Amino acid sequence: MNQRVKRTQRDYTLAFKQTVVDQVESGELTYKQAQARYGIQGRSTVLQWLRRYGHQDWSPGATERPTRSPVMPTSPPTPEQRIKELEEKLRLAEQKAQFFEAVVDVMEKDHGVLVKKRSGKSSRRNALPD
Repeated sequence: MNQRVKRTQRDYTLAFKQTVVDQVESGELTYKQAQARYGIQGRSTVLQWLRRYGHQDWSPGATERPTRSPVMPTSPPTPEQRIKELEEKLRLAEQKAQFFEAVVDVMEKDHGVLVKKRSGKSSRRNALPD
């Protein structure tokens, strides 16, 4: 009735890992007992889960994982910061546009592909030079 099933790594879902970690951290089981109970074959597998998913610091010599400071909402950016952010986004958008225009030129010249121009949109041929 209490047969232990050897498991493969593919069986270990995130929920399963977190359940094992919770049981070890709450003191219900030691990591070796959890390994035996659930048929986990790797010697350090449970320890790795504890380090990754646990709330304590399981590295040698540590007692508890330092608590993370809560993320405080930041104040809205100043107008100067917002302008700088938007200028950077504009610069990136212009670079992308130039890249796509170059791709269209190559497609038209080298491969004979006709690219339709959208009506109502300005064409790069009609745009002012840089």
